[in-house]
Amino acid sequence: MTGESDLLKLLSGMRPQLNPGRYVFTTVAGGGVPSGVTPVVTVSEQEGLTMVVRLEEADAVGLSYDYVAGWITLRVHSALEAVGLTAAVARELADAGLSCNVVAGFHHDHLFVPYERSTEAVAVLEDLARRSL
Repeated sequence: MTGESDLLKLLSGMRPQLNPGRYVFTTVAGGGVPSGVTPVVTVSEQEGLTMVVRLEEADAVGLSYDYVAGWITLRVHSALEAVGLTAAVARELADAGLSCNVVAGFHHDHLFVPYERSTEAVAVLEDLARRSL
């Protein structure tokens, strides 16, 4: 189950996939996930539980948010100790004027980019993958 750690293989094989929907970052004090909300990411912070959830779920239970994102999954199985993937991807997106919030899962890296530019972000990443062959 060991993931890939070679940067060129990671970049050329990342196969970015845009997941359907709009996602928001929100937080709740006390650490409890509200009923009816299924987070795709959670991070426990001193100030509360940060969650990434579907916009519709956040609206349904009255959670506040500012940033609406598209969720891109890099479909290469990256090793957690791999060096440079996050930096290369973030640099490429930054050069295109795109913000990027990265979350590493056990198997894949997940990127949250501005929703209205999410298809552009996928195209930027696909171009990076082609140039990395």
